[in-house]
Amino acid sequence: MTNIIRSLLSGLFFLTTFNAYAGDAVRGEYVFHTGGCGTCHTAENGGAFLAGGRELKTDFGSFFTPNITPDPDTGIGSWSDEDFVRALRRGVSPDGDDYYPTFPYTSYARMTREDAVDLKAYLDSLPAVRNKAPDHDLAFPFSIRMSMIGWKLLFFDNDPFKPDASKSEEWNRGAYLVNGPGHCGECHTPRNLLGVVNTNKYLGGNKNGPEGEAVPNITPGKGGIGDWSKDDIISALETGFLPDGDFVGGAMTDVIEDNTSKLTAGDLQAIATYLTSLEPIDSKD
Repeated sequence: MTNIIRSLLSGLFFLTTFNAYAGDAVRGEYVFHTGGCGTCHTAENGGAFLAGGRELKTDFGSFFTPNITPDPDTGIGSWSDEDFVRALRRGVSPDGDDYYPTFPYTSYARMTREDAVDLKAYLDSLPAVRNKAPDHDLAFPFSIRMSMIGWKLLFFDNDPFKPDASKSEEWNRGAYLVNGPGHCGECHTPRNLLGVVNTNKYLGGNKNGPEGEAVPNITPGKGGIGDWSKDDIISALETGFLPDGDFVGGAMTDVIEDNTSKLTAGDLQAIATYLTSLEPIDSKD
């Protein structure tokens, strides 16, 4: 009954915001790279592209990413545009189930509907792969999916991105990319025991990131990117090459290779402009 009510409410929400925009697959491919979809939704060691099954180890257990190819049975081939937008921006499946926030709908909620529909059009243009991802392996009580209803009521801010009129168009584009599709805060920010992002230390680094690896501070504070120029940031996102002559490591290697290296010069500049404007947070050793 709860799922039925949630589905009706979500449907009413989208009926009131519906427009007849048709997705653009070419533009959607670019949105795909701004969102980093390929890195997480393709299993390591030779998994089929976007067929899911990549394991994400966390303190709550292991999550397995789903198949997002157009296969109608094991992927998203039977989903409507509205199903997809609702999943991306509201964290709710077509069946009315709430997704765990390892799927970063907490950031994707900032995305425009047009970007979401374009992304769906691109995914629909790809080959369908039949592959059912494994079920999540979570410890009690996190294994109870209905607990997400309460979690979202308490912690999920689903407001769309609102441009800051006092800032430049470039700054706002960078803010949108970092906080929306790029979902940088999901990894670069520490979380509490309930998996909630600590907004007071937003982008200030996370000692317990994906796979238990530390994720660096990307604010201009001590231990962050305070000594970096905008060109340093752009170079790192394009090539993985750091100002000290080293290269990025860990999961960021895939993020750069699969995604940020494919962004336009203008978008990389916008990201650099936004990051260098942030309130500095000092990293603690």
